[in-house]
Amino acid sequence: MLTNRTIGILVLLLYCLFAFAAPGPPNDTSAGDAALSANLRCTTIPAPGTDGSPPLLLAKRYEEGIDLTDYWVSEKFDGVRAYWDGTRLISRGGHPIKTPDGFTADFPPVALDGELWIARGRFDEVSGTVRQQTPDPNAWAEVRYLVFDLPCSADSFGQRLAALRRLLEPAPGAHIALVEQTRIATHEQLMARLDEVAAAGGEGLMLHRDGSHYRAGRSNDLLKVKPYLDAEARVIAHLPGKGKYTGMLGSLLVEEPDGTRFRIGTGFSDAERRNPPPVGSIITFKYHGRTSGGLPRFASFLRIRSGT
Repeated sequence: MLTNRTIGILVLLLYCLFAFAAPGPPNDTSAGDAALSANLRCTTIPAPGTDGSPPLLLAKRYEEGIDLTDYWVSEKFDGVRAYWDGTRLISRGGHPIKTPDGFTADFPPVALDGELWIARGRFDEVSGTVRQQTPDPNAWAEVRYLVFDLPCSADSFGQRLAALRRLLEPAPGAHIALVEQTRIATHEQLMARLDEVAAAGGEGLMLHRDGSHYRAGRSNDLLKVKPYLDAEARVIAHLPGKGKYTGMLGSLLVEEPDGTRFRIGTGFSDAERRNPPPVGSIITFKYHGRTSGGLPRFASFLRIRSGT
């Protein structure tokens, strides 16, 4: 007997096949198999970059005044972004993610976009686990792949969400689950939800525009909401510490994409000061507005960007 999950997968595969596959010659089974295989790898979306990175939908920062009735709201999970191409997991930077045998056994053979996550406040653990070249089954035991989008579909986000619910909700796998999406009508409701998530140790919220299509790059189709501002910068140099930090990192000299340079001296653990982010790596930092000269106020280190 077919399970609800199996039926959901079959329905989604049939959709992809009829929506995107070019018909082959009559009785050409090899052409049909090739078309089906292509759809399972989700080649209906733009090809990866020259570095092998997947063409991901990226978030812009939420600003008050946007019509929230157009959006679905979910928690922003502090994990590692991962793209499932139907056969393997790939990092944001285009690197294959090595997982223990059986970890992806319940994953459907269609492309998915999601986050590898353990729990709130445990980013360092999941990041370290994902970076292992020889995956540790014990470390991976707590990791789940939280799915929030379906890149191979040409439908709107609302329709993609409905397809994901049919695919994943009837019988969730041991290491895969669908991110819960809800609706919020006002900025006040959004801020109340943000306060609730932040109080529980969460990172923030994500907003997906209901009628939007999956397109690589940043746009208002995907917005992030956090209790603080954050940005990314490249590490230019390590500056030595003084006093109790003698012999360790004192601060980082970093540079933003627009060329703005400044120092970050807070937010590091003692372990991070002993083994700081490498020169050339991309870090995420938080801040509270900018000075009249464009420098971030109260910049503080958050983490090395995953997938770099």
